[in-house]
Amino acid sequence: MSLKTKLLTGATGLAVAAVAMGAATWYFYLRSDAPAAVSLASALESIEATDGGAAGSTTATNVSEDVEGDLAGTWTVVAGANSFAGYRVDETLAGVGATTAVGRTNGVTGSLEFDGDAITSVEVTMDLTTLASDKTMRDGQLRSQAIETSKFPTATFVLTSPIQIDDLPADGEAVTQTITGELTLHGVTNEIEIEVQGVIQNGQLVVVGSTEIQFADYDIAQPTSMSVVSIEDHGTMELQLVFAKA
Repeated sequence: MSLKTKLLTGATGLAVAAVAMGAATWYFYLRSDAPAAVSLASALESIEATDGGAAGSTTATNVSEDVEGDLAGTWTVVAGANSFAGYRVDETLAGVGATTAVGRTNGVTGSLEFDGDAITSVEVTMDLTTLASDKTMRDGQLRSQAIETSKFPTATFVLTSPIQIDDLPADGEAVTQTITGELTLHGVTNEIEIEVQGVIQNGQLVVVGSTEIQFADYDIAQPTSMSVVSIEDHGTMELQLVFAKA
C-alpha cells in the first residue's frame, strides 16, 4: 500500500470516528427528550393509549339530571402515568446552548369536592422527591439546590375560591377556568392563579393547567453547576390530573 493510500485511509477512518463520536455525544449528552407542554388533547390521547380508550371518546352528549346528581361528591386523583405535576424552565448549558428543562412526578395525590353547583374544595399534594427529567445530573442537583427536595419533599395546592359551575358541560365538552388557590413550595405559601382546562369523559374528570412561577417568590435560589451557564428566574408549573368519583 502506497503512502498516499495509507494517508487517505487513515484520514477517512479519523473522519468516520469523529462523526461517530459526534453522534454519540449528541445522543447521550445534547439530545433533549423533554416532553411538550401539557394540553387537553395530549392528555386524552395518553389516557386512550394507556386505558384502551377509557377516556378517549370525544362524542359529546347531553348530561341528564340523574347524571348531574351522580357527579356531586368527592373525586380523587387516579394514581399512575396519566396524573403528574412538574416544572418547565428555560436554561443555557455549556456546550449545548439554550434548552428547556422539564421535570415531572407521578407522585400526586389529592381530591376535589363538587356539590352540584360548584367545586368547593381542591387539595393536591405533589411528591417532589420523585421529580425526573431527561438528565439525572439535574435531578440530583435539585435535591440540595433550588427547590431542595431533601428539605422540602412536597408541594401542595389548596383551592381558596369555589369554582362555580353554572352549566354542567356535556360529556366530552372542554371547559376553561382560571382558579385561585394557595401554592406551598420550598416552605413558602403564596396565592396563585392557574388557568385550567377540564373535560369529563367516560366517568373520569381530566384536568390540565399551568402557571408561571417566580422563583424569588418562593426563596428559590438558582442552582450552580459547571455545566449551567444561566437559568431563567422563573419557570412554569404544569399539571395533568385524572380524577375519578370516590
